[in-house]
Amino acid sequence: MATLYTHQAQNIRKTWLLMTVFLMVVVGLGLLFSQVYGDPTILYFFVIFAIVMNITSYWFSDKIVVSLAGAKPADPKNDIELIRIVENLAITAGLPMPKVYIVQDSAPNAFATGRDPKHSVVAVTTGLMSILDRSELEGVIAHELAHIGNRDMLVSTVAVVLVGFISIISDVFLRMGMWGSGSRDNDNKGGNILMIVAIVAAILAPIAGMLLQLGISRRREYLADASGALLTRYPEGLANALRKIGGHSAPMRKQSTAIAHLYLADPKGKTSRLARLFMTHPPMESRIHALLNTKDKS
Repeated sequence: MATLYTHQAQNIRKTWLLMTVFLMVVVGLGLLFSQVYGDPTILYFFVIFAIVMNITSYWFSDKIVVSLAGAKPADPKNDIELIRIVENLAITAGLPMPKVYIVQDSAPNAFATGRDPKHSVVAVTTGLMSILDRSELEGVIAHELAHIGNRDMLVSTVAVVLVGFISIISDVFLRMGMWGSGSRDNDNKGGNILMIVAIVAAILAPIAGMLLQLGISRRREYLADASGALLTRYPEGLANALRKIGGHSAPMRKQSTAIAHLYLADPKGKTSRLARLFMTHPPMESRIHALLNTKDKS
């Protein structure tokens, strides 16, 4: 399974890079606030907050994502077929058995999360299990195991925390900017500067978060598709599964923008052509075409 782990080391480096950049940005913001308001404790708060967020994103990533998705542990009796599929494919891939979760949702979808293979989670929706046959379900599980083997989850989960922080910090910028603009110290110079920064941050933060998700998600989906097909040695299984999933237009009931890029398919369901430019996943047609072309070349 050589290609299954091709990007493992690269993803680990990316994770450390993201966490380092995250820390540097937060320290820079804390320094800016502390200078404007003349209060060094603001900088200390930002540094502590960044460290806590980095530790949380690493150690508790699986619990955070599972909670946001509303997933529950699979029932060993009712979900025995799913559990056996995951177990058999994990053995084939040379990976520890991940925890298996179920999301009560009619929209067909799946995701994987966790900080490393020993603390990984694979979750599927009830809608997915109801429309796929065994070979198609194996293709989906193999896709998720490819994410685990390639350590995609580590990068993705850190991105979840970063996107969440970006949303928080944009709101903090805006509120503190408004507060600072009301001050008359230094002819409102500090407050006006902070207000300008606040408005720019409020506009750019959501865009930056979306671009971060897009950059991480789209490339890794193609790789996980190819690696999953290699694992099952039956690309048609995953291709057929993607075709069925793409035929469902209904979005998931419980959605979280922060974890949208972790799913097998976009949880928003079918969208307009314009909206596709900002989707966290490549078009289903492109993924199916790539899978079948891989088979033809092999």
